[in-house]
Amino acid sequence: MKITTKEVRETVSMLDEIIEEYKEKTPSKKRDWRTYEQKLARRIKEAIRELEPLIDEAVSSIKIVNGETRGRPSELTLKQKVILVLIHRLVGKSNRGMSCMLAIFCLLSDVDVSYKTVERLYSEDLVLMALHNLHVLILRRKDVKNVNGSGDGTGYSLTIKKHYATEAQKLKDKLKKTSKKERKKKQFVYCFKLIDIDTHMYITYGTSFKSENEAYQQALDMLKKLDLDISLDSIRLDRYYSKQQYVKQLDENFANVKIYLIPKKNATIKGTLKWKCMLHEFVNKIQDYLKEYFLRNHSEAGFSEDKQRFGWKLNQKREDRIDTAIFCNLIWHNLFWMADD
Repeated sequence: MKITTKEVRETVSMLDEIIEEYKEKTPSKKRDWRTYEQKLARRIKEAIRELEPLIDEAVSSIKIVNGETRGRPSELTLKQKVILVLIHRLVGKSNRGMSCMLAIFCLLSDVDVSYKTVERLYSEDLVLMALHNLHVLILRRKDVKNVNGSGDGTGYSLTIKKHYATEAQKLKDKLKKTSKKERKKKQFVYCFKLIDIDTHMYITYGTSFKSENEAYQQALDMLKKLDLDISLDSIRLDRYYSKQQYVKQLDENFANVKIYLIPKKNATIKGTLKWKCMLHEFVNKIQDYLKEYFLRNHSEAGFSEDKQRFGWKLNQKREDRIDTAIFCNLIWHNLFWMADD
């Protein structure tokens, strides 16, 4: 059955009323807080119990053929470095604050390093390799293969004086009016994450100082490069990505993916077959389509959970170390969901 551009735009124009009707028919479930707290406690215990064996496996697969011999030998083993950088993200202290905490921890262990050592861990190649291995191992342990995904972007502040949610738009407007030479150092970093709806696991992520789109492209590149037999069966994205170019890109890289987007007011049926099929389902099966699309709230819930746990500010300053800090957040998120049924 064919559809017309007029039908698509008419459906979009009535979307607010359609969504209201949909919400009345499908009310949200109330959370059982007692059950929720019990599951959360179990997930935390499982994450801590599994952490060390997983790190051991992630580190053991790294073979150093010809390492750097100059300078003073490291006081920490690779395993200790990975544990330290993960704990640093979890406790949310600054590099100097974490160094002070380690001075207290040394009463129980022999780990005592400077804040500079903590800071450099975020850009050390071996630590990054071990974190990547750890991410892959967690996804394998959870048996993530056929992904019904949801993707969304957010931002993290790099200064305590400004909050991303209230200042990001002001910053965008200001950047449009100024030349590159006049622009100050960016105070926010964009982050895009792809989450698996069925397991609550993050699959890939990307970061950028320039735009959410660049972070999105990095996340897609990471998905293609992951050493895992993962197929992207479906994906849900917000209206920012409701353009034919994004549908075409997804179709070229993941041929069988089912795409759920909300068309814009000026949408047209001209485009690829995948784009036309998506619009056809949007117009003719709108209730079922919205049911699938609104599973995108898993992304929003994931960001909310992460920012409650880690906060909305990052203490690192260098771009590569900021990226590592966000990667550590992702790993902790997945660890805390390993025990979920």
